[in-house]
Amino acid sequence: MKPLGAQVRIDAAGNFRALYPAAQANASRLLVGSHLDTVPNAGAYDGMLGVVLAVALVEELQGQRLPFGIEVVGFSEEEGVRFDTPFIGSRALVGRLDEQLLGVQDARGTSVRNAIEEFGLNPEEIPQSKLENDTLGYLEFHIEQGPVLEKLNLPLAAVEAIAGQSRMEFTFFGHANHAGTTPMHLRCDAIAGAAEWISTVERVAQGVTGLVATVGKIEAKPGAANVIAAEARLTLDVRHSSDDIRTRTVKDLIHQAQGIAARRGLSVRERTLLSQEAVAMDPFLISQIEQAILKTGCKPHRMVSGAGHDAMILAEKVPAAMIFLRTPGGISHDPAESVAAEDVEMAIQCGLHLLDQLAASPEFYKRINRA
Repeated sequence: MKPLGAQVRIDAAGNFRALYPAAQANASRLLVGSHLDTVPNAGAYDGMLGVVLAVALVEELQGQRLPFGIEVVGFSEEEGVRFDTPFIGSRALVGRLDEQLLGVQDARGTSVRNAIEEFGLNPEEIPQSKLENDTLGYLEFHIEQGPVLEKLNLPLAAVEAIAGQSRMEFTFFGHANHAGTTPMHLRCDAIAGAAEWISTVERVAQGVTGLVATVGKIEAKPGAANVIAAEARLTLDVRHSSDDIRTRTVKDLIHQAQGIAARRGLSVRERTLLSQEAVAMDPFLISQIEQAILKTGCKPHRMVSGAGHDAMILAEKVPAAMIFLRTPGGISHDPAESVAAEDVEMAIQCGLHLLDQLAASPEFYKRINRA
């Protein structure tokens, strides 16, 4: 982005940032971006497409300066794969990358702080990553990661809210013993208890409209084919647009795990990795996005995102909004993840209309004046 006249840097949390200046000095800025990290066996568009689209919007301006600057952001860590803690990159911008989070370790015992240092950055400079006081808002383009828009035959949608989510780790403890010599009725099998609980998670989730619950990872110790497991560790991911329903479900699943463990002669321990409240997107920006979609010749549509995004973190400090692109087959977090070129073109047109609208909007200028 340097040839476009942008000021480019990597902040202390590893976020890539490029500020395309406004028409006048000391003007406010609009953040546009997404994340750069992936999940195991990932596709090519989750996160990265939003960063590329942000760059494309600046390119399409062809040197035109707006009343506000555009800061493109590629967040370093959103998925939470390595450290079982998501949104590390965007947390730095809202001042929530604290000492406790810096001390979280990966499977090899490397802390977030160590990883930042090994990358050649200085964790002591993380406070300098925080949003500037002149930040007007945050806009994120993202693939839907689901089948809704394809079913509706729509290329784009405005996200009105992001579902809250709870991520937890459960560990069932039993007793290791020989698989061939221990009768079934004398076993304290941690995996068997965990398996019963996994089925319970699925049953509970199927009984609540709009709720999704996933056990995505399980590890057993000692992990040998001929040894009854002494320990089974699992992850739990629960999401719903209602925080009340989500938290009640989590409490129920903890109670169910304790009951299963007690009945089988096991013990169970749980810990919370993330408890993120549902987040509403900014009403003014949503309405502006709908107008921009309409100008592309498409029918506007609003929807709730079941996936977590950096936008829900940025919304703590600034107005935030998202634009979804249709995901063919609804496939995401998989190499088959894709996006149609014509939908990408439509998203760029929508983004340009949106920038024009904001530049000419009296209400948006009020935000500039307040900033």
